[in-house]
Amino acid sequence: MPDLSIIIVNYKTPQLILNCLASVYQHTRGITFEIIVVDNQSEDDSRQIVLAHYPDVRWFDMGANAGFARANNLGIEQAQGRNVLLLNSDTLLINNLLARCVQVLDEQPDVAAVGAHQLSADGSLRPNLYTTFNQMRRAFYILPSGQRSEDWLKRQLPDPVFADPAQVEWLSGAFLMTRKATVDRAGGLDESFFMYGEDVEWGYRLGKQGRMLLLPDAQFIHLEYGSSDNRHHVVTHINRFKPQIQVSQLLWVRKQYGVGAYLLLMTHYVLLLPMVFAGKILINLKNRKPLFSELDNQRLFARQVRIFGRFFWKTIFNRRALYKV
Repeated sequence: MPDLSIIIVNYKTPQLILNCLASVYQHTRGITFEIIVVDNQSEDDSRQIVLAHYPDVRWFDMGANAGFARANNLGIEQAQGRNVLLLNSDTLLINNLLARCVQVLDEQPDVAAVGAHQLSADGSLRPNLYTTFNQMRRAFYILPSGQRSEDWLKRQLPDPVFADPAQVEWLSGAFLMTRKATVDRAGGLDESFFMYGEDVEWGYRLGKQGRMLLLPDAQFIHLEYGSSDNRHHVVTHINRFKPQIQVSQLLWVRKQYGVGAYLLLMTHYVLLLPMVFAGKILINLKNRKPLFSELDNQRLFARQVRIFGRFFWKTIFNRRALYKV
């Protein structure tokens, strides 16, 4: 039995996988591992390209673009290792991180899963990502900018304080290692999620099995946007997330915090619609511009809310479906 099964989901990223696997083989020592690639109907030469360089890779085809959760679950089902690692195709290892993570899981049975800090392509530490549930929930609320609003929201949705500074509530699915036995108890990723949010929801269930650790001084490179259709999403105060991200995160809120928390967010967005338009029109009036000029940001917000509405009833009743925008 291998010490580790490394699961990579592919969607038209064969060169990224080759680079990722080159870094795995270059830096990993002291453990045995297998590589599992699950393809989400890439409809290209990914399989031939990867297997030509790494014939020992175990390759599985989903038969459709079924999303991140379902593909990883297939990989977990096929895994022969006692530990499993969810690893994005657009990642690179820079040291023997895998052996260190396996060692933590072996030596600390109270730890359910481990992750590492993310570096940008230039080696700089990426801005602090969300590691608690309420950090993510606070980001959903669109309040007047300023420290006062941030402080108020943090009082309403405070973060937990752990004795171990490395402990977090959830870990990014770009690099998440856990035991196969832990998955057996917690269950696999929720297959209603197409992309995004599945690692947050999984973190909640994994966290019931033990501590979640973001290891200090443990790092990997995350290039990002390996299979993204939109690399240039412009973040604004009212449009912070791509539609797929927020549909998935709203589903997570419904699943973890219930109907009331979900309805509160949806009501918040609906009530904001006339406010963001009226606010911009008043600014145009003050600046002596045409009243209905420069409303692209507001129209995009309205489009986002319409997309959320398409999933409203399914989300309310927590229906089993693929929440794909």
